[in-house]
Amino acid sequence: MSETVVDLRSDTVTRPTPAMRRAMAEAEVGDDVYGEDPTVNRLEERAAEMFAREKAIFVPSGSMGNLIAVKLWTRPGTEVICERKAHVNQYEMASMAAIAGAFPRPISTADGILSWSAIEAEIRPKTYYFSQTALVTLENTHNMAGGTLYSAELTAEICDRAHAAGLPVHLDGARIFNAAAALGTTVAKLSAKCDSVMFSLSKGLGAPVGSILVGSGDFIAGARSVRKLLGGGMRQAGVLAAAGLIAIEESPKLLPEDHRNARRLAEALAEMPGVTLDPGAVRTNIVIFGVEKSGRTAAEICATLGKSGILASGVGLHSIRMVTHFDVNRDGIERAIAATREALAPGA
Repeated sequence: MSETVVDLRSDTVTRPTPAMRRAMAEAEVGDDVYGEDPTVNRLEERAAEMFAREKAIFVPSGSMGNLIAVKLWTRPGTEVICERKAHVNQYEMASMAAIAGAFPRPISTADGILSWSAIEAEIRPKTYYFSQTALVTLENTHNMAGGTLYSAELTAEICDRAHAAGLPVHLDGARIFNAAAALGTTVAKLSAKCDSVMFSLSKGLGAPVGSILVGSGDFIAGARSVRKLLGGGMRQAGVLAAAGLIAIEESPKLLPEDHRNARRLAEALAEMPGVTLDPGAVRTNIVIFGVEKSGRTAAEICATLGKSGILASGVGLHSIRMVTHFDVNRDGIERAIAATREALAPGA
């Protein structure tokens, strides 16, 4: 972390740790497109083991991992049920439509968390003139709802009901390790009944590049073909996978501290005039708060914060997101609190 900048725009801004850099420099490599990179193979095997799955595949990004899953579970002209603010719906360039040929069927919720009753109401009747529902997607944690969580029990219920209706369930688990840390469980238990899971190495886990897609052996065999179709073959990718191995083994231990920092940040923000925020709803590392009552826009406040070396993201006209991660310590959080209080002061 820079001595002058506290970067809370996202946990994607984390820098690789010294251990990751050493592992990258020393990585044994081969041609991964031929399946011959031993470090990539070890990462995939370890990820599959952690999620209690048959196989896994290393992909350049979470967006590619989600798209591969959508393409494998759907066919052109079918629909994908998702929460309205889900990453697959808002931040992946409409790739499910542009490339997979599927169409999102979004459901609005107050907290980003879908229930089976809400999903069931959107499943298309088996009538020839309707596009058909092909897939249910969940996001845990839910980014734009402020890091909200699906419990293992709710996820299992949705999966059981979806399977009974003949529908697979894909989990966008970009931050599932945050969910597991907050709920005191394992990523395997949280995702046990999902048909496929994508998780990110480059967010809270701190690796520089990459995500993992896990599933059955047949599913991952198909994923390798789609990855190649999308240009995701990375050849000597062991230099990247080496950092991913450190990330999945070591970084989950650090996530509770990120969550404590987020709660401290949320509690302080909630006391500031002009801020709308329920700190009790902050369970993981994402804090989203409203500033409409301040009479200023999110962009204006973020610009003021930037002058003090505090980087935050406007995620709406009057909404700001701050994301904690291991490159921002408690001193950085206190700096962010003081700068935000000053930015919200009259005449700032």
